[in-house]
Amino acid sequence: MLNKVFLIGRLTRDPEIRFLPSGLQVTSFSIAVNRAYRTKDSDEWKEETYFFDIEAFGNLAERLGKQLVKGTQILVEGQLRQDRWETSAGEKRTKIKVVAEKVNLLSQKPAEKTESKEEPELDISTEPEDFSSDEDIPF
Repeated sequence: MLNKVFLIGRLTRDPEIRFLPSGLQVTSFSIAVNRAYRTKDSDEWKEETYFFDIEAFGNLAERLGKQLVKGTQILVEGQLRQDRWETSAGEKRTKIKVVAEKVNLLSQKPAEKTESKEEPELDISTEPEDFSSDEDIPF
């Protein structure tokens, strides 16, 4: 079976860091991914935004928790995981998450608007920073 996902998006909030009872760090965050498409009956372009919850574990989680902030653009490579639970009222719920295996930092948080009308210069000559996990994901 194949379960692989690649997403490019920007963090919608700063990462949340927590620890499992075993001491393993878990870093959670959400990214917004845009999709542009042309409508069927015209040449008009529209855009949709999708939001994905991401989790990273262990060393990868530690590195991401220190480096990522809201607005950072990243490439996430990972697997889909479906969490299932039952509410106190007995209703069954599910949620799809992406468990990150590798994350590339594509750009830092966009520069804050300043009084200067000049655009900040972006250095694209450097390679994207690569965060990879060498650990087994606990689930």
